[in-house]
Amino acid sequence: MGTTLLLVDDEDGIRTFLGISLADLGYEVLTAADGRQALEVFAAHRPPIVLTDIKMPGMDGIALLRRIKEQSPDTEVIMISGHADMDLAIKSLKFQAADFVTKPINNEVLEMALARVSEKIAMRAELRRHTENLERLVEEKSQRIVQLERQAAVGQVVESLSGAIRDIAGDIEDSAATLSDLPCFISIHNQYMEVVSANALYRARLGEMAGRGSWEVYADAEPRDCPVGRTFRSGAAQRMEMTVRTAQGERIPVLVHTAPIRGSDGEVELVLEITADLTAISRLQEELRSTQAKYQLLFDEAPCFISVQDRQFRITAANRLFKEHFGAPGEGVRCHAVYAHRDEPCDKCPVARTFETGQSHQWETVVTSRTGKPYNVLLWTAPIRDASGAVTEVMEMATDITQLRELQDHLASLGLMIGSMSHGIKGMLTALDGGVYRVESGFKNDDPARVQSGWGTVKDMVSRIRAMVLQMLHYAKHRELNWAATDLGAFFESVARLVEPKAQRGGVAFVRSLPPGDLGHFEADATMLSAALVNLLENAVDACVDDTAKPAHAVTFGVRADESALTFTVADNGTGIDRETRERMFTLFFSSKGCKGTGLGLFVSDKTIRQHGGSISVDSAPGQGSTFTIRLPRVLPDSAKTCPEGA
Repeated sequence: MGTTLLLVDDEDGIRTFLGISLADLGYEVLTAADGRQALEVFAAHRPPIVLTDIKMPGMDGIALLRRIKEQSPDTEVIMISGHADMDLAIKSLKFQAADFVTKPINNEVLEMALARVSEKIAMRAELRRHTENLERLVEEKSQRIVQLERQAAVGQVVESLSGAIRDIAGDIEDSAATLSDLPCFISIHNQYMEVVSANALYRARLGEMAGRGSWEVYADAEPRDCPVGRTFRSGAAQRMEMTVRTAQGERIPVLVHTAPIRGSDGEVELVLEITADLTAISRLQEELRSTQAKYQLLFDEAPCFISVQDRQFRITAANRLFKEHFGAPGEGVRCHAVYAHRDEPCDKCPVARTFETGQSHQWETVVTSRTGKPYNVLLWTAPIRDASGAVTEVMEMATDITQLRELQDHLASLGLMIGSMSHGIKGMLTALDGGVYRVESGFKNDDPARVQSGWGTVKDMVSRIRAMVLQMLHYAKHRELNWAATDLGAFFESVARLVEPKAQRGGVAFVRSLPPGDLGHFEADATMLSAALVNLLENAVDACVDDTAKPAHAVTFGVRADESALTFTVADNGTGIDRETRERMFTLFFSSKGCKGTGLGLFVSDKTIRQHGGSISVDSAPGQGSTFTIRLPRVLPDSAKTCPEGA
């Protein structure tokens, strides 16, 4: 029997048609006509996959998605949307929808979406199995370590035992009966350096030594140098490693503890000697070292980022892969500072949830390495308990799923991009119609000011549409540079003229900063590079417009050049950018503008500049504004000029 799937749609025909298609794909299909019925079916059967329409009477698909994720975060939900519902489809991704498909539904697209979520579910199950195996191994080795620590505590046991023996030292016969029950070589010696009494184990292993010299049991020891002799001379307890000969002639290493037993006058009358066989302890210590080495190897070679954290989220241990990518955590360094460069714990921190519930939890997020490289990771936590069962630390394992997420994003991005950008272009066309109307009205009424205003709007909208279309083409398909030698001063001025009207409309001063004289030529695809710089400049204007804390705002566009390179700068005194956003801002579909942004602009700008052999750096802080620095070679590298074979 195949995987169970819940299909939710208010149209009978769609439920019937899709139900047949899904059954043909091998799924066991449950159906529901609305959100409330879907919750009842979900509560009864707990299917791992839910396929739901976004727009339904009563409870819509978004509300159903949120209710299902509250009850079962592991359930994967695929949304069905019409072309007019793309904003809702994008919104559903923010509530952890796995994917979405658009109507009319293409069977191949649906099958691919189902295959992706099935692979994600299988990966999660596999990671859970690995975690459980690792937990079991940690528990087994922890128990063994406890046993070995108890062995190592024999010195403390001896001290406590010697105190009890002192209380009964006045009666040697009664002492002998007590000593016979103790599990190590125990003997009492008089001031004549003779063995007075010994327990049964001593007699069985070392022979009948009563009346013989205290030193004779040792393989190489003189009377004064044996532990008993040293105790009588110094009046103090001794602790020594020695070698004894057994009754069978075997030489074994031992750890000897002695304690003086004093008479009423305070003089040492007897010496208690307790001897522990180190053979078993040495074997256990070697086994402990071997076990620790195997555990450390398993810990270090695991193909994921592993850290151990205490209740304050301080990292107490980390494996090799973690240290290579995020650095060796110093004392007191917290997880959220390493992964996300935050001062406070993350809102959905699975480590915090594990400390609260004592159960394993998972979470998918983006972390940033010490070099600034972002990674999509699937986090899985496991509690580490003490002997009483209390959770003292949490092991967090982060599996790098960046390549998988990039593949999923690339497969889903074309439909998402076309839908969202079509919506944006529609709004621009409306504004373009308004500009054309003002131009025509100005000509009709012989009003040059109205013509000029309308023509400005037309140019602005055409520029925006061109930039958006270039972004779509640049992402959808690799585009070779149509490069040429370009006059730097003229290029700079053309870019400035595209953005200056927007700054003026927003009440933002637009400042040009360039050295006097001829700046010479450079090699570039002027259209692509212009679109990249315009995107950065428009973002700077938006940051100033959104900032209400300052009385005046300005965007400064500058350029510097030498014989081999040129540097563009885009600076503003707007809202500024925090570190977490700076490190993720050039990744695909990441936007800090909410529904106003597509998440493609900075991604495409960065791609264009790197294609020219250049780089972007950002200097910013919240409330302090931002400075983007774009460095480009004056002459394109050969790799940028060569068309790849087959392109």
